Amino acid sequence: MKNFKFISILVMVMFLSMAAVGQETHTTEIKLLDSEFWWGGAVVDGDSMPFSEGFSYDMLGNIKGNQAQPLLVSNKGRLIWSEEPFKFTFAMGAIRIVALGEIIQEQSGTTLKEACDYASKTFFPANGKMPEELLFSAPQYNTWIELMYNQNQEDILKYAHDIIDNGLPPGVLMIDDNWQEDYGKWNFHPRRFPNPKSMMDELHQLGFKVMLWVCPFVSPDSDIYRTLAKKGLFLKNPSINKLAGTPWVQPGDPAMIPWWNGVSAVLDLSNPEAASWFKGELSRLNEEFGVDGFKLDAGDSNFYYKGLVSFKADITPNEHTALFGKIGLDFPLNEYRAMWKMAGQPLVQRLRDKSHNWNDLQKLIPHITAQGLIGYAFTCPDLIGGGEFTSFLNAETIDQDLILRSTQVHALMPMMQFSVAPWRVLDEEHLGAVKKAIELRKQFTPIILTLARQAARTGEPIVRTMEYVFPNQGFANIKDQFMLGDDILVAPILNNESQRKISLPKGKWLDESGKKIRGSREITVEVALETIPFYRKVD
Repeated sequence: MKNFKFISILVMVMFLSMAAVGQETHTTEIKLLDSEFWWGGAVVDGDSMPFSEGFSYDMLGNIKGNQAQPLLVSNKGRLIWSEEPFKFTFAMGAIRIVALGEIIQEQSGTTLKEACDYASKTFFPANGKMPEELLFSAPQYNTWIELMYNQNQEDILKYAHDIIDNGLPPGVLMIDDNWQEDYGKWNFHPRRFPNPKSMMDELHQLGFKVMLWVCPFVSPDSDIYRTLAKKGLFLKNPSINKLAGTPWVQPGDPAMIPWWNGVSAVLDLSNPEAASWFKGELSRLNEEFGVDGFKLDAGDSNFYYKGLVSFKADITPNEHTALFGKIGLDFPLNEYRAMWKMAGQPLVQRLRDKSHNWNDLQKLIPHITAQGLIGYAFTCPDLIGGGEFTSFLNAETIDQDLILRSTQVHALMPMMQFSVAPWRVLDEEHLGAVKKAIELRKQFTPIILTLARQAARTGEPIVRTMEYVFPNQGFANIKDQFMLGDDILVAPILNNESQRKISLPKGKWLDESGKKIRGSREITVEVALETIPFYRKVD
């Protein structure tokens, strides 16, 4: 009976997801120019960018579990924007677009950078603010891989002490899912956290700032649910005839949404009272326990099914995601994985969970550069070694080289975040190389902070594609190296080999040893285990 009930709910969900939003659509076709390449849409398609013939993506209700933006930008200075989600398809030398809102086409120059700059200034201007500097200046640590759903005071303190005892610097510590009593009941679980204020004080004394995982869901069998339901603060079932065999699905009742942790009600953040309640809970945690910030998870647009009733009428699923994003603006220590149309804001955007394999490691660069191209500058490249916890359940499947090379990719990106404890899974040689990568990052921290402050003013990405910095010179399809700003080229190892090819643009470059190298060519280098190849442009 339980399985039948759950299947019936899923049938209801699929029915709702197919409901029309009720807005007029706009269609256009844009012919491609010779040697023109396009980027944009969903970040997780970064490894498919620039797009090729046959690629298609419909943004409505689907941000693919990461950041997305109703924007396409071209290496010829062209851009496409719509305030609403749209579908685009590359076919027969053209881009066919179907949008819920007006389609805006602009020619802003002749380069990818000019297209991105115009889009930023026109549609999502930077507001001059950036997230908390500690997120950039020190490594971050997340308790998920080590503790999973067993978040508890004793083990969190042990994890924090182990960081210090193993010679890693303190930074932001994120306590992940299941620290709370229930979803929506944002109190420390009294059995697993006997004295949370004492824990917070100790973590602060060790030099950490602490973030807590939260989400917009509320468990339907909790007292918080009953209180909020009476106030009408959840998304509701539409006024349709109930489906046969589902008497528990009633029009006007809070909608029950399947997500990765079960079936829950979801806050209707288009209702100012719901947003105020949620922010009030977070502020209470800050005031009562000294919590410094929040990891805001599970705001994906696919949880906000089309056809559900919200306080604000005719709202798209994507806009619900943006409303969840606005919650983080009150907290400089924030992190999001799912986002829509909040570029230019001081919000940290993490790449979605990657698996512990070389193929996913190779996606970090094209995905994080895609974030920057569509306006999300304050980026974090997932958890070091991968954020998919099932990859770490069997110690025999852990690849030490992969964890090290992942650390090295992170080291010269805007942020780096550990979760699996490197001292637990690495031998002395690999752990020493991890520490060397952290030391290298310290040298680059002033540059990273300067670029972050610049991004807060201008919206420019911190991590940039080769095409962005060196336009129309044949670098559009290079996805295994990146620019930190305009002058530092980073080419980390992304496989289990010790040799790689690097494309150097014209000019003169200094390698990591200080040796001057002539550009305008491709070079092949041998890379030691502890080395991150990088090059400074000197003229």
